[in-house]
Amino acid sequence: MKKIFFLLIIIFMSTKLFANEDVNNKILKNLRCLVCQGQTISESNSDFAQIIREVVNDKIQEGLTEKEIYKFLSEKYGDWILFNPPFKKNNYLLWLLPYLLFIFGGIIIYLMIKKGLIGKK
Repeated sequence: MKKIFFLLIIIFMSTKLFANEDVNNKILKNLRCLVCQGQTISESNSDFAQIIREVVNDKIQEGLTEKEIYKFLSEKYGDWILFNPPFKKNNYLLWLLPYLLFIFGGIIIYLMIKKGLIGKK
């Protein structure tokens, strides 16, 4: 009975450890290294990346959620550290511009076809 109880405790502890590692990896892959160009924190070997890894591990151990960690880091380093920045009023143009350009381009093409400038042989 003691062996089964001990085994269940080990399994429980290991699944919790693996769950923390999954969350940790997910967070580190969504953070940009501010020293390296185009690398995530999980890919980078810079001193900054190592410090951020430790900060993320500490925050996970403190019980913070993924969103709370992102908020903490974006308040400290700005939204540039996030690969997927939140939708805010100061960056709404960044999020909406591709859609607006797509719609505007479609209207221009439609008007050109209607006037006969495109598709005439």
